[in-house]
Parts: sequence; structure tokens; C-alpha cells
Amino acid sequence: MNILAIETATPYCALGIVTNGHYLSRVLDDSRRHTEVLAPGIEAMLAECALAARDLERVVVDVGPGLFTGLRVGIASAIGLAEGLGCPLVTVSSLELLAHGAHRAHVHGTLLCCVDGRRGEVFVQRFTLDDDVTPVGAPEVLAPRSVVIEWATSGAPVTFSGDGVTRYFRDFNAVPNGEVFEQNVPPVDEALRLAETREPSSHVVPLYLREADAVANFDTRIRQ
Repeated sequence: MNILAIETATPYCALGIVTNGHYLSRVLDDSRRHTEVLAPGIEAMLAECALAARDLERVVVDVGPGLFTGLRVGIASAIGLAEGLGCPLVTVSSLELLAHGAHRAHVHGTLLCCVDGRRGEVFVQRFTLDDDVTPVGAPEVLAPRSVVIEWATSGAPVTFSGDGVTRYFRDFNAVPNGEVFEQNVPPVDEALRLAETREPSSHVVPLYLREADAVANFDTRIRQ
């Protein structure tokens, strides 16, 4: 099966393609230039794999949580491709991709995935990693400090992962019962693997968890 994965939930823009069982993934940019690099990147990767767009049999996209503008660009591109090609569209979350990436690297036990949400917040979700990847609860928006205090006082062993951990590394790394597994980009290879068996989405809903930065800034100015 020929599948294209689109990842734009973080400042990084990444793509992946699987064809004939061969996985190819690439980070195109790390400076939030999703609009500029995504379309040319897709064209270049298809050419590298000797594929035309019409050869794609599925498209998979990360629907968040993550940065508002990046998600909009990635999701709009994925919907346009899937509708134009008449192929199924599969959705995944940035937090579950981090969990599956950690699991493939043999991380076990409790994992807390953290995507940087800016504004001094992180998008977090807890997972249990054993023979499988099991989410525990829904994604939340929290202050990094409150996450660190909660786990430091609990004493329970935990692994932290994601670009939210990288941004607040000093705080997360100070948790005495915690470890850090570094992942800045939700791995697109895991998106490709999930897309092979996951049911397509008939309605794509971005997982924003809060309003866009521009809306929040406008509301703040109004209140001043």
C-alpha cells in the first residue's frame, strides 16, 4: 500500500511515505514554515519514491494537539489531497505518535507525552506502555510546572517525551523519579504504520484544545 503521512503539529514540518514496505521519512523544516515547504516537499518525496500523486492509496495526517496554524495547513493539505485523489484519509494525534515512537524504542511503563503549546503551556496525555500502547485519560492543557510538581510529589516512575519536555527540559529533568526520552517531532513512521490498519475518517476534527493565539491575544487587548 502507498501511504503519505503529513506532520505539522509542531514547529517542525515532516513527511513520510511507505511504498512496497519501504518507509521514507523526512523533516522538511523546523521554523514553522509549513505553508512554504509542505507542497514542494510532497512533490519531491513522491518523485524520490518514483510515485505520482495518483498512486497514493491513503493519506494520514496528525490532527493535534499542536500549533494552530501548522495544524490548519497540514489538515487542509491532507483533505485536499484525499478528496482530489479519491483515497481514504486517516487521522492520528501528535501525542499518540510520540507514545508509539517511545514504545518502538522499548520504553515501558508510564509515559507522559508533552507537546509544546506556547503561552507557557503544554498539551499532555498519559500512556501505559507494555505489550501495547494504552492511553490513560484524554489530552489536557497544563502548565509545565504543575505537571512537574504532580509527578515529583507522586513518586511514581514516569518517562517524559515530546518537544514540550525539550522546551522545559530543566524542569522535567529535575523530577527525581522521572526520565526523559527525547522526541521533538511526532514520528511520521508511526503515523504510516497506524494508517495501514486504522479506519479512515469521514469527518476530520482538529484537536486544538484551546483557541488560536491570535484570538487569545485579541481577547487580552479587549480586556485591557
